[in-house]
Amino acid sequence: MMTLPELTLAVIALLVTPGPTNTLMLVAGAERGLAGAARLIPAELAGYLTTILPLALVGATVLAAWPGLHAAVTLTAGMWVAVLAVRLWGLPATGEVGPVDARAVFVTTALNPKALIFGLAILPSPERLGTNLTIFAGLVVAVALLWATTGAALRGGSRGQPRALQLLRRLASVWLGAVSLVLILRGAGA
Repeated sequence: MMTLPELTLAVIALLVTPGPTNTLMLVAGAERGLAGAARLIPAELAGYLTTILPLALVGATVLAAWPGLHAAVTLTAGMWVAVLAVRLWGLPATGEVGPVDARAVFVTTALNPKALIFGLAILPSPERLGTNLTIFAGLVVAVALLWATTGAALRGGSRGQPRALQLLRRLASVWLGAVSLVLILRGAGA
C-alpha cells in the first residue's frame, strides 16, 4: 500500500499527463476563459468517480470474471475520443464555442483510461478509500484548473483570435486522434 505522499505524487503524475480530458479542459479554457472552463470541473470529477468507485470496490473481481470487458471499455473509449477529434477538427474559425460541454467532459472522463488505472491500481485500499478519494478529488480540481488556465492564457484577449483558436482546436484534434488510435489498437489487441 502506498503512503499518502506516494499516493499524492502518483495521482498528480497521472492526472497532469496530457490526455483526452486535459485536452478538453485546455480547449474549454481557450474557448470560454477560466471561469467558463471551471464550470466543467464537476462534470470531470463526476466522470472519474463514475468509473473509479465501482472499480475500486469490485473492479478486480469483475475484470477477472469477464476478461474481455477491459478490451471493450478501451475500444469504446477510443471510439469516443475519435468522435471528439472529428468534432473539434470540423469547427469553423469564427471563435464560437465548440463541443466542449459538461456532457463531453463527463463521458470523456468516465471512459478515460486513466480512470481504470486510478480505480484498479492507485486508489483501492479498503481501510483508506475515503481518504484516497478525498485527495484524488482535490487534485482533480487543481489539475483541471491548471489545464483550463493554460487554455485561457492561450486565448489572449476577451474573445481571442479566431484563427489561433482554430489552430488550437486542430492541434487538439490531431492529439485526440492519436490518443484514439492508440486506444483502439490496444482494445483490439494489436
